[in-house]
Amino acid sequence: MKKFVNDPKNYVAEMLQGLALANPQTLRYVPEYNLIMRADTPSDAKISIVQGSGSGHEPSHVMSVGKGMLDAACPGDVFAAPPTDYVVETIKRVASPKGVLLLVNNYTGDKMAFEMAEEFAEAEGTKVRTLYIDDDVSVQDSTYTVGRRGVAGNFFVMKAVGAAAERGAELDEAVRIGEKVNSVTRTMGMALTPCTPPAKGSPLFELPEDEVEMGVGIHGEPGRRREKLQDADEIVRELLGAVVDDLPYASGDHVALMVNGLGGTPLSELYLLYGLAHRQLGDRGIDIRRSYVGDYCTSLDMAGASITLVRLDDEIAELLNDPAETAIRVF
Repeated sequence: MKKFVNDPKNYVAEMLQGLALANPQTLRYVPEYNLIMRADTPSDAKISIVQGSGSGHEPSHVMSVGKGMLDAACPGDVFAAPPTDYVVETIKRVASPKGVLLLVNNYTGDKMAFEMAEEFAEAEGTKVRTLYIDDDVSVQDSTYTVGRRGVAGNFFVMKAVGAAAERGAELDEAVRIGEKVNSVTRTMGMALTPCTPPAKGSPLFELPEDEVEMGVGIHGEPGRRREKLQDADEIVRELLGAVVDDLPYASGDHVALMVNGLGGTPLSELYLLYGLAHRQLGDRGIDIRRSYVGDYCTSLDMAGASITLVRLDDEIAELLNDPAETAIRVF
């Protein structure tokens, strides 16, 4: 496999350095802790919001740092949780008198690192809360997680709590909002091809040309089943069926719809999938009020996509509508 890479051990560091150099007015980079943070953080006027996970899912999470989103992100190596001391140092550097909110995708390694960091921070007198994200409907458990995984729906939690923080919300209120958004967000993904981690240099798993992995995780972990490749309409029907039936969403619901690329899918194909999902949801009487198409939470170069729905009420819709600005997007 061909990659733009020098020493794979430096892949994450060189990526983060490039991100910081491209955004010198808005981002700061602390290389010893893989830390990307807002240049204006911390602020006495707002809580600080931190997320960290394995690298390889960009633009989550380091490229989601910015006004109205995250205050900082401390990734680990590709598909590896950040070390606890990275999280501890991140909390120290962004600690606000109003508190720090940790967003954690529901994976075993991430939970362990952030739970230990939270204990250290509280022992030093920092006000900290943790919120777990688990929007993936594809499996109940896997070798990577304890329960449902946190995947692309993570974006909506970041966006809502980030907006609330900019409005001056207290820490407990931000946690309430984040838990509310997580409770009405569901995602299902599938892979057409595997991904190739730089350090491995070969595909993470094998997938025959005529098969797909339905319900794949963002680290390449298995989903519900392998099945023969079908046309796009049938793929969307299966993904949507799993998502809609899980909450369940019902006729008359107002929703946000996201079609997320996993890193190797052309934008033209994502919009094709969006059009099919829009029509199928319309047939179910589900009203799409907000639309998101593109790469939000990837798996390196994996070809595939996920579909996320968020049931909207006035509060969530207003928070998603608030302005936000990150290194790669203005919302």
